[in-house]
Amino acid sequence: MGTIKTTNIEPIADNGTVTLGSSGDTFSLGSGVTQTIAVNTPMVSLTMSAGQTTTDAAATLVTFDTAEIDTDNAYTNTAGNYKFTVPSGKAGTYMITVMFTSFNENSDTEMVQGYIYKNGAAISYQRQRNDGGGDDTRHAGTTSHWVGTLAEGDYIQFYHYHSVSSASPTIQGTQQARATITRLIT
Repeated sequence: MGTIKTTNIEPIADNGTVTLGSSGDTFSLGSGVTQTIAVNTPMVSLTMSAGQTTTDAAATLVTFDTAEIDTDNAYTNTAGNYKFTVPSGKAGTYMITVMFTSFNENSDTEMVQGYIYKNGAAISYQRQRNDGGGDDTRHAGTTSHWVGTLAEGDYIQFYHYHSVSSASPTIQGTQQARATITRLIT
């Protein structure tokens, strides 16, 4: 067949659709050609470098101090802050997940909750409760998810709540506490 050379392809009507190929077709890029595609950014993957002792029966800001991925430098990990802020031009639908495992070796777990906060207020949480029954629980985990719209400047933080029969609980660090935030392509 022939070669088409152009600098721009547009549909005939404004806001129309241009279709390349049909079912089963394959398009290949020539050697040295690069492509630009829409990606799910910003994207953040957070963890903790060490465990964090929390206050019994109180929602405590989680110190996610390690951003393994932060495509837009949108996460702040300074003391008392620990938040993701939606960058300029990146409003949209986001998917957020947080998970924790916490423990207290000196007492029994009564309840553990993982919270996702938006602009200082809880928007999602998951609870695990030990209602007794003879089996003491010293380790407990929870995972919370949220999908919704965030505007430029909105911020996300994560909180942990763990009530125990005595002493202070600890969030286990490294891979046992993790959060991810991803803007979805819609």
